[in-house]
Amino acid sequence: MPRDNFQIVGGLEDVQIIAIKHSIRDLKFLERMYGQGRWRKLKGIAKVQLENGRIRLAEMHWYEAHGIGKRQMKIKRYLD
Repeated sequence: MPRDNFQIVGGLEDVQIIAIKHSIRDLKFLERMYGQGRWRKLKGIAKVQLENGRIRLAEMHWYEAHGIGKRQMKIKRYLD
C-alpha cells in the first residue's frame, strides 16, 4: 500500500480544482521534487481501503501536473 496506508478502490469522483500555479503554497517544493509542470491542487471523493481492510468514503486532496501525474495524495476527511 502507499505510504499513507490506504488504497483507492474504484475511481475518483466529483474532482475539483482547488488551486492553480502560484496559488499553490508548495509550488517551489513540487517543482524541486518532481520537476516543472502545470501544477494544480485538486480534490475529489473516492472509496479507500485502509490498512486494516476497512473501506470508507473519503475526500482526497492531491497535486497533479501534465506529464508528471498525481503526487502526494492524502485523505483530507472521511465522509461516512
